[in-house]
Amino acid sequence: MYQIISPIVDRKIVSDQIHLLTFKSKEIAKDAKPGQFVNVRVSNGLYPYLRRPFSICEVNYDTFSILFSVFGMGTKVLAEKKAGGSLDVIGPLGKGFSIDKDFESAIIVAGGLGSAPFPFLISRLKPDVNIKSFVGARTKELLISYKLENISFATDDGSYGKKMNVVELLSDEFQKGSFDSKVKLYGCGPTLMLKALSKFALENNFDCEISTEAAMACGFGICQGCPMESSNGEKYFLVCKDGPVFNVRDVKL
Repeated sequence: MYQIISPIVDRKIVSDQIHLLTFKSKEIAKDAKPGQFVNVRVSNGLYPYLRRPFSICEVNYDTFSILFSVFGMGTKVLAEKKAGGSLDVIGPLGKGFSIDKDFESAIIVAGGLGSAPFPFLISRLKPDVNIKSFVGARTKELLISYKLENISFATDDGSYGKKMNVVELLSDEFQKGSFDSKVKLYGCGPTLMLKALSKFALENNFDCEISTEAAMACGFGICQGCPMESSNGEKYFLVCKDGPVFNVRDVKL
């Protein structure tokens, strides 16, 4: 883990309200693993006071990128940053996805901005693993498929892809016998989506890891502000330190 004043080297608007911000830091880029995150101080002033956590979306040589939408004051301030500036970044933080590759196909299940950690994961899985992505959102405008592969879409209102939620779409494909090899599921998105994905994975005996979200201040276990109950109810994990990636067998959502 490093705390580095990281230069901003690129800023792109991927789609409406979706931004990609790229920082230069050879230390964070070198140590980052898919599923980990960085905690960014978006302003040099006292407001917004707390840092904001973002999944690491891409890593290229000595740079890393974060993908975000403008949702509140923190991301509004962040969206105004430009190449040539710099921000105080702590990272890489947390535990990421397992990429032992003891499987033939990886099934990506993303809801809304939950697609953010998967370009980095896909880059580390290729070329040995087949990739299939299921992407969902409430409407067409909220679908995010940046650098995902072999994508099937679902929207709640039917404005693009199948009119259903993304886990229903996944289940439909499973019922058709589309998963004909040893697969592993990776999910990220809203909690309700992760609950449904966990239920699907456990009922069908799939190995499945999910990236979870929680409000956090420090990002590395000091503030104890992001507890998550274990599946047997015997203890609590910290999302920032023990996650954000968990096997669905280990946690109660």
